[in-house]
Amino acid sequence: MIQDGDSPCPLPEIMATLASLQAHLNLAKPPIYRCQANLDLFDSPNLERLATQAAKGRLLTVESLPSDLTPSSPTGAIAVCLCEDDYPGWLSLQDLSQLELCHQPYQPPVWSESDIRSQLPAVIQFAQAAMAHPNHYLWGGTVGPHYDCSGLMQAAFAAVGIWLPRDAYQQEAFVQPIARSEVTPGDLIFFGPPAKVTHVGLYLGDDCYIHSSGKDQGRNGIGIDRLSPSSDRISQTYLAQVRGAGRVVASYIPSRR
Repeated sequence: MIQDGDSPCPLPEIMATLASLQAHLNLAKPPIYRCQANLDLFDSPNLERLATQAAKGRLLTVESLPSDLTPSSPTGAIAVCLCEDDYPGWLSLQDLSQLELCHQPYQPPVWSESDIRSQLPAVIQFAQAAMAHPNHYLWGGTVGPHYDCSGLMQAAFAAVGIWLPRDAYQQEAFVQPIARSEVTPGDLIFFGPPAKVTHVGLYLGDDCYIHSSGKDQGRNGIGIDRLSPSSDRISQTYLAQVRGAGRVVASYIPSRR
């Protein structure tokens, strides 16, 4: 992730890195790379809209390389896929220098349901600590201080070594469905129309949940709302959209191993 004031990756370095990546792609089992910094991944090679973020230390594979790179135009993107959650995206060529070849295959963690339950206080603590920092809602955000709704859920569980899928609809499909009357702290609350979930929050107890909501109908950042008709306007808006709840009983195992 290039910060303001940083120098862009020079063209010779980009070309050398691309040549190395191309050689690796020709292997029977393409290798894995470790992110050496927090990186932005985009939803297209145009690099216009953030899809997700890869925190320092995350692993990814390179799926394809640009075919139209010219010496006079060291811009573009490579297609990548994050190992921990199978999430695809596009990485700027300027960030190639932040990838390091990883010599060990990704080994997904395996958690029992009881072990996960023991970590839920720490998951909740992470979300509450994130709320204490100045933040705003960021579509695609999974790295603090700015998160989207499912990015905050993924980051909170990942902080204790438990992986969830990336998007809210994927998280709903992954967790164990439970009745709203059965929710306990650490469960996920899902919101949206009948067709598809569009939002997710983390239940805290006493009808409260923490979530990162947008500015159109939410708090433009991380806040706590209530599942109560006597609460404020924002809480009531989300209460009308509750579609279910789920319990995390496993850590995500990627299909592309």
